[in-house]
Amino acid sequence: MPLFGSKKETQPVVEEPPRKSGNFFTRRQSSHSPTTTTTTTSQSNSHNFLHRDREDASITAARQRVTEAEASERAADKALMEARASVKAAREEVRRIEREAAEDARKAKLKQKAAEDISKRGKGLGRKS
Repeated sequence: MPLFGSKKETQPVVEEPPRKSGNFFTRRQSSHSPTTTTTTTSQSNSHNFLHRDREDASITAARQRVTEAEASERAADKALMEARASVKAAREEVRRIEREAAEDARKAKLKQKAAEDISKRGKGLGRKS
């Protein structure tokens, strides 16, 4: 069996006898009956998409597996892109929360400083009696 799916077909070829010329100087030829010979031709089905039913089953199965592998690869690429987008969104969310926490910490320090100042002012109250 050929490796790459080429098939051999036999076709009868009919050889016609040479035609007799009406020339006066030509020799007479005996009459021939047509001779039939068989020749083998090789056809490649790699470019003939209309006749896939003639392909070997292993070639058809291999083509199907490659098609499925390509589809799986596209799905994997899509999943990878979605995963990367999800990671990017998660990192942005973490950065936003860190900024909020830093802002809250800054405000808490200001509030603490203000509370200390008020406490210092309040210590002097009530001592004069």
